[in-house]
Amino acid sequence: MKSRLKFLRAIRVIFWWVTQAGVLLLLGQCDPAQGRMEGAALYRVHCANCHLEEGQGLGALIPPLARSDYLAAHREQLPCIVRHGLKDTIVVNGTQYAEAMIGIETLSDIQITNILNYVHTSWGNNLPPYRLDEVQQLLKQCR
Repeated sequence: MKSRLKFLRAIRVIFWWVTQAGVLLLLGQCDPAQGRMEGAALYRVHCANCHLEEGQGLGALIPPLARSDYLAAHREQLPCIVRHGLKDTIVVNGTQYAEAMIGIETLSDIQITNILNYVHTSWGNNLPPYRLDEVQQLLKQCR
Protein backbone atom coordinates (compact mmCIF):
# COMPACT_ATOMS: atom_id res chain seq x y z
CA MET A 1 0.00 0.00 0.00
CA LYS A 2 2.81 2.43 0.90
CA SER A 3 4.59 1.80 -2.39
CA ARG A 4 1.37 2.53 -4.26
CA LEU A 5 0.96 5.84 -2.39
CA LYS A 6 4.56 6.76 -3.16
CA PHE A 7 3.94 5.91 -6.80
CA LEU A 8 0.79 8.06 -6.92
CA ARG A 9 2.61 10.96 -5.23
CA ALA A 10 5.44 10.67 -7.73
CA ILE A 11 2.95 10.70 -10.61
CA ARG A 12 1.25 13.76 -9.13
CA VAL A 13 4.60 15.59 -8.80
CA ILE A 14 5.57 14.68 -12.37
CA PHE A 15 2.16 15.82 -13.63
CA TRP A 16 2.56 19.13 -11.76
CA TRP A 17 6.00 19.75 -13.30
CA VAL A 18 4.79 18.88 -16.81
CA THR A 19 1.81 21.21 -16.37
CA GLN A 20 4.06 24.04 -15.16
CA ALA A 21 6.43 23.54 -18.08
CA GLY A 22 3.50 23.64 -20.50
CA VAL A 23 2.22 26.90 -19.01
CA LEU A 24 5.69 28.46 -19.24
CA LEU A 25 6.01 27.31 -22.85
CA LEU A 26 2.66 28.86 -23.74
CA LEU A 27 3.53 32.09 -21.95
CA GLY A 28 6.84 32.21 -23.82
CA GLN A 29 4.97 32.00 -27.11
CA CYS A 30 2.93 35.06 -26.12
CA ASP A 31 6.04 37.14 -25.46
CA PRO A 32 6.57 39.38 -28.53
CA ALA A 33 10.36 39.34 -28.19
CA GLN A 34 10.41 35.55 -27.93
CA GLY A 35 8.04 35.25 -30.89
CA ARG A 36 10.20 37.58 -32.97
CA MET A 37 13.33 35.57 -32.21
CA GLU A 38 11.57 32.35 -33.15
CA GLY A 39 10.17 34.00 -36.29
CA ALA A 40 13.66 35.14 -37.32
CA ALA A 41 15.12 31.66 -36.77
CA LEU A 42 12.28 29.98 -38.66
CA TYR A 43 12.59 32.52 -41.49
CA ARG A 44 16.29 31.72 -41.85
CA VAL A 45 15.58 27.98 -42.01
CA HIS A 46 12.47 27.94 -44.20
CA CYS A 47 12.30 31.19 -46.19
CA ALA A 48 15.73 32.81 -46.61
CA ASN A 49 16.89 30.25 -49.19
CA CYS A 50 14.51 31.82 -51.70
CA HIS A 51 13.55 35.25 -50.35
CA LEU A 52 17.14 35.82 -49.12
CA GLU A 53 18.41 36.93 -45.73
CA GLU A 54 17.17 40.53 -45.97
CA GLY A 55 13.89 39.66 -47.71
CA GLN A 56 15.05 41.21 -50.98
CA GLY A 57 13.90 38.30 -53.17
CA LEU A 58 15.77 36.98 -56.17
CA GLY A 59 15.49 39.15 -59.26
CA ALA A 60 12.51 38.33 -61.46
CA LEU A 61 12.13 34.82 -59.96
CA ILE A 62 11.34 35.27 -56.26
CA PRO A 63 9.39 38.30 -54.99
CA PRO A 64 10.80 40.53 -52.28
CA LEU A 65 9.31 40.58 -48.81
CA ALA A 66 11.18 43.76 -47.90
CA ARG A 67 8.94 46.80 -48.39
CA SER A 68 6.46 44.54 -50.17
CA ASP A 69 3.07 45.98 -51.07
CA TYR A 70 1.77 42.41 -51.41
CA LEU A 71 1.95 41.78 -47.66
CA ALA A 72 -0.60 44.41 -46.66
CA ALA A 73 -2.85 43.79 -49.66
CA HIS A 74 -3.06 40.02 -49.03
CA ARG A 75 -2.97 39.77 -45.25
CA GLU A 76 -5.81 37.22 -45.12
CA GLN A 77 -4.08 34.84 -47.58
CA LEU A 78 -0.56 34.91 -46.12
CA PRO A 79 -1.01 32.19 -43.46
CA CYS A 80 -2.40 29.85 -46.14
CA ILE A 81 0.45 30.72 -48.51
CA VAL A 82 3.03 29.88 -45.85
CA ARG A 83 1.35 26.56 -45.02
CA HIS A 84 0.17 25.43 -48.48
CA GLY A 85 2.30 27.39 -50.93
CA LEU A 86 1.31 29.44 -53.96
CA LYS A 87 1.05 28.47 -57.61
CA ASP A 88 -0.53 31.65 -59.01
CA THR A 89 1.10 34.54 -60.78
CA ILE A 90 1.33 37.51 -58.42
CA VAL A 91 2.38 41.15 -58.67
CA VAL A 92 4.66 42.58 -56.00
CA ASN A 93 5.75 46.22 -56.11
CA GLY A 94 4.71 46.40 -59.77
CA THR A 95 6.66 43.30 -60.89
CA GLN A 96 4.97 40.07 -61.95
CA TYR A 97 6.20 36.76 -60.46
CA ALA A 98 5.17 33.33 -61.72
CA GLU A 99 7.52 30.99 -59.83
CA ALA A 100 5.60 28.56 -57.59
CA MET A 101 6.25 28.68 -53.85
CA ILE A 102 6.12 25.47 -51.86
CA GLY A 103 4.24 25.43 -48.60
CA ILE A 104 5.57 24.28 -45.25
CA GLU A 105 2.88 21.93 -43.95
CA THR A 106 4.92 20.99 -40.87
CA LEU A 107 4.86 24.46 -39.28
CA SER A 108 2.54 24.92 -36.33
CA ASP A 109 0.04 27.76 -36.20
CA ILE A 110 2.27 29.53 -33.66
CA GLN A 111 5.31 29.17 -35.91
CA ILE A 112 3.43 30.60 -38.88
CA THR A 113 2.28 33.51 -36.71
CA ASN A 114 5.85 34.18 -35.59
CA ILE A 115 7.26 34.04 -39.14
CA LEU A 116 4.59 36.40 -40.46
CA ASN A 117 5.11 38.82 -37.57
CA TYR A 118 8.87 38.77 -38.18
CA VAL A 119 8.37 39.52 -41.87
CA HIS A 120 5.78 42.21 -41.09
CA THR A 121 8.24 44.10 -38.90
CA SER A 122 11.50 43.61 -40.81
CA TRP A 123 13.31 45.29 -43.73
CA GLY A 124 11.21 48.45 -43.81
CA ASN A 125 7.87 46.70 -43.29
CA ASN A 126 5.74 48.24 -40.58
CA LEU A 127 2.56 46.21 -40.67
CA PRO A 128 0.22 45.26 -37.82
CA PRO A 129 1.05 41.98 -36.10
CA TYR A 130 -1.02 38.83 -36.40
CA ARG A 131 -2.65 37.30 -33.36
CA LEU A 132 -2.53 33.52 -33.02
CA ASP A 133 -6.32 33.23 -33.04
CA GLU A 134 -6.44 35.29 -36.25
CA VAL A 135 -3.93 32.99 -37.98
CA GLN A 136 -5.82 29.92 -36.79
CA GLN A 137 -9.09 31.30 -38.19
CA LEU A 138 -7.46 32.21 -41.52
CA LEU A 139 -5.87 28.75 -41.78
CA LYS A 140 -9.30 27.14 -41.35
CA GLN A 141 -10.46 29.09 -44.41
CA CYS A 142 -7.65 27.89 -46.71
CA ARG A 143 -8.76 26.41 -50.00
